[in-house]
Amino acid sequence: MTRRLAIVWNPSKTDKNTLSEGLTASLQDDTTPEVSWWETTETDPGGDATRRAVASEPDLIVVAGGDGTVRAVAEHLADIQSLIELGIVPLGTGNLLARNLDVPLNDIPAAFTRALTGTPQDVDMGWVDVDLVEGKERHGFVVMVGFGIDAHMIAETDDDLKDKAGWLAYVESLGRAFAASDVVPFHITVDDQPARDEEGHTLLIANCGTLQGGFTLLPDADPSDGELDYLLLSAEGIAQWAGTLKTMLWDNGLKRLISSTDETTSTDTVTHARARKLEVTLPGPRPFEIDGEQIGDTDSFTVTVQPAALHIR
Repeated sequence: MTRRLAIVWNPSKTDKNTLSEGLTASLQDDTTPEVSWWETTETDPGGDATRRAVASEPDLIVVAGGDGTVRAVAEHLADIQSLIELGIVPLGTGNLLARNLDVPLNDIPAAFTRALTGTPQDVDMGWVDVDLVEGKERHGFVVMVGFGIDAHMIAETDDDLKDKAGWLAYVESLGRAFAASDVVPFHITVDDQPARDEEGHTLLIANCGTLQGGFTLLPDADPSDGELDYLLLSAEGIAQWAGTLKTMLWDNGLKRLISSTDETTSTDTVTHARARKLEVTLPGPRPFEIDGEQIGDTDSFTVTVQPAALHIR
């Protein structure tokens, strides 16, 4: 039973009254926890609010916000290796972690019910040490990081259109992302294997595999398996792109569902693999994204996994 509940919420996504009403609607007659509220700000996306929430010694922290707020709260809890359980009330455009964990979307009372009554699941946390123009930074992530089409698409997306159309705004920017994503050579080290040279226009390293619109990009990604899945795309020209889309949408999509197979297909232009650590060096700066947010350009980054770092209901 949850006796002490801390809510870390983003006021740019909703107001406190709406959340309070959703919480009240989800409560059973005999369960009324002590609730504390911790608001994020423009200068604090959630880390400091979570620190203060943890200090209040709650049984459960619920994060109410978009992907950035969820990532900030999860990052702090994983960093301090907290055992406090976490619930999610998704309020953003992508709501990527919530989608992958089947948290109810667009239904605040249902999301609160899941948080208050659900069984906690151990979820891995990814970490990336990335060299940016401003200097080296370390970030946690719960969904995916990488460079290429995904990062270009995020950078090209119109914020005003995203506010109006939601995740469909990313589709509008896809053509410009394709045009900006050229194949480049890069150096990669996977776990304890010898370093090797690769080439491609997109490299995504993921804890979860489902994106906006329910599209599963990495079908084998499991947020609780202690590993990260990665996808390398290197298609050039119409013919190769046609084959790549066939592999992603049919071989690793509908065909897997129809035949109930667990086998993932890799080709000359689509590579699926797993790792616990990856080190990547690029020949020049490329746009880099973390959980749907473009953070800048990088030519070098290292990704690791922290198994069972979070305990999410």
